[in-house]
Amino acid sequence: MDIATPYLLGGLLKSLMSLWSRLAEESASQCCTSAHLDINTVEMRVKHEGLSFLTITLPELGKAIQKWLDQGKVGSHTSFRKKRGSSLPQFLGGFCARVFDAESGLLLDDPCIDSIRALRQLTLMFGKINLECSPARQRDAIRRYIKNEHDVREFDGRLTDRDVLEFTTMSNLLFGRVFDRIDRDVYYGRLVPKHGPGSTADGLVGNGKYNQSVWTTRLESILPMGEYVLPNWRFYDQLEEYDVVEPGAETPVKVILVPKTLKTPRVIAMEPTCMQYMQQAILRSFLESHGKDDFLSKVIGFDDQVPNQDMARQGSIDHRTATLDLSDASDLVSNQLVRNMLRRWPHLFAAVDATRSRRASIGEDGVIRLAKYASMGSALCFPMEAMVFTTIIFLGIQRSLNTSLTRRDCKSFASSVRVFGTI
Repeated sequence: MDIATPYLLGGLLKSLMSLWSRLAEESASQCCTSAHLDINTVEMRVKHEGLSFLTITLPELGKAIQKWLDQGKVGSHTSFRKKRGSSLPQFLGGFCARVFDAESGLLLDDPCIDSIRALRQLTLMFGKINLECSPARQRDAIRRYIKNEHDVREFDGRLTDRDVLEFTTMSNLLFGRVFDRIDRDVYYGRLVPKHGPGSTADGLVGNGKYNQSVWTTRLESILPMGEYVLPNWRFYDQLEEYDVVEPGAETPVKVILVPKTLKTPRVIAMEPTCMQYMQQAILRSFLESHGKDDFLSKVIGFDDQVPNQDMARQGSIDHRTATLDLSDASDLVSNQLVRNMLRRWPHLFAAVDATRSRRASIGEDGVIRLAKYASMGSALCFPMEAMVFTTIIFLGIQRSLNTSLTRRDCKSFASSVRVFGTI
């Protein structure tokens, strides 16, 4: 495999270069400019820098160009020099000259839309190619995961009683009705569990998950096996086959890396089968209750990103709406905030706490205790994350207005606030 890898990589680079060059030539023809020097530049940079130029450096330039468009003026970029006596970069300068003024760098009154499209395609096209990151970048991702844990602990230590009271009051105002419904579902045993599609920390996959043989005492105290594992009570004797483990013996989540971009992988955590099984039960109840709330269903979305895209598009036009795309968002949600958010609903609180894994196994770095609520991999990660962020957004609105918001006040912002998380 080690012998074949350079050959395969060389073939991949050749194919990607051929594709990039062809697209550059066609785009230049459409935009009435030349891409000859750009193609030479890419060939030279790829020869010295390899695949990272196409998959990391070019996408970074693409993000910079997007920022220039937003700001209406060309800025600097460390990887590409500007033309002598011009504000525009030498690389892709022909396309840039049809979008920005060469002398001042300001966005033209009537920029060439085809050139903007070409700039985006030629810089961003390989940004999310499905290949593994280098070992060094993988190690950096794990170090960042561990650092995020320290950051969450530091955040918890800085929380004041006033912060907690404000957060709890706002979350109760926003989600109280939803939490009422889910709390009753837990109390009356109306939750419907299922196995999720992902891999699990204990190695069970597909239909093999129905052969799970481990439960936890934390689950048993609020979500007993007899109610949620057995088809009916005639199968009571099967409970003897289960190993009910104490908190210290629970299987920790297994932290792994999956492809995202070649700059950084995505860090996720595989949950134990029994945890994933009951997380799905709470998720189902949450989604049903969330869908019945005419306000929250407009503010938080889980299956349709079009409203967010429409708001972002309008924000780029009138500059009245800001878009925030947070890095490592899931790994920075404090479990203490989630606990305070749910404290008034004892059955829901207990169920969410029981289905949360408290420790994570990080390969050579061993097992750590988690301060975050959960990483990607938990079925409840995105719902809790979305509710925490929505609460913080409305707290910011409340502070900016210097007045206490009512639910009616919050509803008036339904068309201008939107949080999206994929489930």
